[in-house]
Amino acid sequence: MGMKNNMNPVTAEEWGQAVASSEFDYDYADEREELTIERIQRMLELRKFKELKDELEHNMYPVDLADILEEVNEKQLVLIFRLLVKEEAAETFAYMNSDLREVLINALTDSELEEVMEEMYLDDTVDVLEEMPANVVDRLLMATDEEKRVQINLLLQYPEDSAGSVMNVDYIALSRDMTVEEAILKIRQVGLNRETIYTCYVTEKKKLIGVVDIKDLLTTGESRMVEEIMDTNMLYAHTTDDQEDAARTIMKYGLIALPIVDHEMCMVGIVTVDDAMLVLQEEETEDISRMAGVNPGDDSYFGTTVFEHVKSRLPWLLFLMLSATVTQMIMNSYEAALALMPQIAGFVPMLTGTGGNCGSQSSTLVIRGLAVGEIEFGDLFKVIWKEVRVAVCISLILATVNGVRIMLMGQGDALMAFTIGVTMACTVVIAKVVGCTLPLAAKKVGLDPAIMATPLISTLVDISTISVYFAIVSYVFALA
Repeated sequence: MGMKNNMNPVTAEEWGQAVASSEFDYDYADEREELTIERIQRMLELRKFKELKDELEHNMYPVDLADILEEVNEKQLVLIFRLLVKEEAAETFAYMNSDLREVLINALTDSELEEVMEEMYLDDTVDVLEEMPANVVDRLLMATDEEKRVQINLLLQYPEDSAGSVMNVDYIALSRDMTVEEAILKIRQVGLNRETIYTCYVTEKKKLIGVVDIKDLLTTGESRMVEEIMDTNMLYAHTTDDQEDAARTIMKYGLIALPIVDHEMCMVGIVTVDDAMLVLQEEETEDISRMAGVNPGDDSYFGTTVFEHVKSRLPWLLFLMLSATVTQMIMNSYEAALALMPQIAGFVPMLTGTGGNCGSQSSTLVIRGLAVGEIEFGDLFKVIWKEVRVAVCISLILATVNGVRIMLMGQGDALMAFTIGVTMACTVVIAKVVGCTLPLAAKKVGLDPAIMATPLISTLVDISTISVYFAIVSYVFALA
């Protein structure tokens, strides 16, 4: 990260003096350039704060600005942040990494911090608090009003990775006995402080009884009752449901938001589509990390220290290294066969590599199927039968091509080519079955299927391949 900590943050008084003394000579007749980090820094050096403020408001998305702010020094970070209007400042703050947020929190005054916290949506506020150290959390909570603190504490009590932990409690609730005109009036009154107004929820004594789209309200008669146009066949999730399941529901049915209810069917919040996308991104990142034998982390690649990288990668590497002892023991048991035919050792890397690749292909497809809900544990035998047929076709082609290669390169006679071909076929079938079975078994017992991916599958396939290979070679060539 490009943050430099050798400069002291400016105070609010210094900032006011800088704005008051700036010269506003920006030529709006010129076509606006792209607002790059270099251009922002140049405008700061020329003290064109008003022009930069205007460009930040109209020519920059908060998510892009959060990325740019990683490249500036501490003083420039505070200057730029104070130029933003309240809404943009809050949204940019939500997109920042934890290091930038902590720098800003320490640099902003209590009143500035309070303005940011007021504009942030509750779910974003909870996400920020979960990443901050205790002393920073205390200051952030002091900058929020009592009602919001109660809501924050409630959300923090939900289990990690549950739908309740990522929901937003700011939604529009309507009554069934409202007219459409009254419903629209309420949306106008409270909609500004809600994350979404496109879907409204009909509740009775806090219980969810229906949903109404804004389109239906705007395209029907004002005298009609909400009860007449609401949809009672609604989708919802419970607060304790897995956040990934809630996100999948949103994506599957194309929802803007999914209502979240407690065990008594009382509505407590919503999970919006943008939150669902973040959840799925995090879950897929975890799966990819585990498939590569790396413990997933919350920070970015460059935001993670060397020690943390070592800590996340070492456990699986140690396991795989030690598990290779089994392969070594199997090969040592065939020392006599190796002594009689040393050339058979040369085929081991090719066979184990092919087996590992075949197993990884199957596991990747099955894990994807599990993730999108296409495959379930009940499909186990159907999946195995399909993978066996695929394995037979693949093994015939690989065995044939490899046999021809052995003959052409003079690495053995027809009997050797046949032996390697049979071993290849057995290896591919075993690898495919192991690769598709382990993720499904992991899902059944409540483990992450990605844990059973590349590292573990490769180890099991290597052991199986070595055992089958030397057993076949010993039998064919009578080496036992």
